[in-house]
Amino acid sequence: MEPASGPSPSSPNLPHELRRVPLRTIAPTTSLLLLFFSVWLALNRQWGWALCSAAVATPAVIACTLIYRRAPKMGAAGLLLCIAHITGCLLAAGLLGRSALPWSYLALMANFFLVRQSIATPANLLLVAGLIAMPPLLRGPPPDLQALVVIILIFGFGYRFSRRLQGDHTRLELLASLDALTGLPNRRALEKALQQQINGARENRFRQALVVLDIDHFKEVNDRHGHAAGDAALSDLAAILHAELRDNDKVFRFGGEEFVILAETGSREALAGFSERIRNAVFQALNGPDGRITISLGAAMYGGEQHWQDWFSRADAALYRAKSEGRNSFAIADDLP
Repeated sequence: MEPASGPSPSSPNLPHELRRVPLRTIAPTTSLLLLFFSVWLALNRQWGWALCSAAVATPAVIACTLIYRRAPKMGAAGLLLCIAHITGCLLAAGLLGRSALPWSYLALMANFFLVRQSIATPANLLLVAGLIAMPPLLRGPPPDLQALVVIILIFGFGYRFSRRLQGDHTRLELLASLDALTGLPNRRALEKALQQQINGARENRFRQALVVLDIDHFKEVNDRHGHAAGDAALSDLAAILHAELRDNDKVFRFGGEEFVILAETGSREALAGFSERIRNAVFQALNGPDGRITISLGAAMYGGEQHWQDWFSRADAALYRAKSEGRNSFAIADDLP
């Protein structure tokens, strides 16, 4: 089975994707508000503070350009926007007093959805500390206990909600990367793993091997005994492969009756031995309603390909050779003419 041609992007990072929508909404809003505040200060002849507000708006404006470019940089944009929120809220609170506190409430909540929690938490603590450090603002006299309670509640809710939401997306990402029948990582996970190998350290790449295998005459199993028998064979094969692999090896269900193994073998000879061991283990252990079920394998050492699809195609061509030579066998891509 040939993969789609051309380079494949790695799977998206879901927390980044989760931040995309609020970033695209909040960044232009923050920029406009800070620029409007700067204009308002200028109209009131507070030239120095107007320049300060314009300077504070600069990170937010830069964040907008990073978000709407062809290759968005969400992490950098979120960090810049977080900085604009903190400095903008402190500036407004210093100039307007308690009437500016509602903007700080919004910033405290928004920051948790713009940057990683490890950044949002200390950033929000810095904002709270800055607000408390302004004596007339929260500490009174008299102290504004209601505002302090609201700040604590917003901080706690934002922290807890963003943590839960990120955990849910992490679990969904894991589920999306697993094959429902066999429990193995699926094609999506394979593409990500192969792209990581291509982008990894050069000395490690050339020790990696790709083995593509599928069940011989699998269609006959389905046609004669139904899909339940076919599903059982796939599940049993997945269990055998998982048991035979070493700790650093990975196996994926690519689709249908086709599986892919990513293993560190180091040489063509070691790859041949590895392929034969897998073939024999399946030959000895995998059985169906009509007796033994066998597999054919095609293997390829990493050969300097820039795209994982080219590496996969070499292993897939070797699998085709093993099939054409009678099945229940393996072929190495380096041996093909």
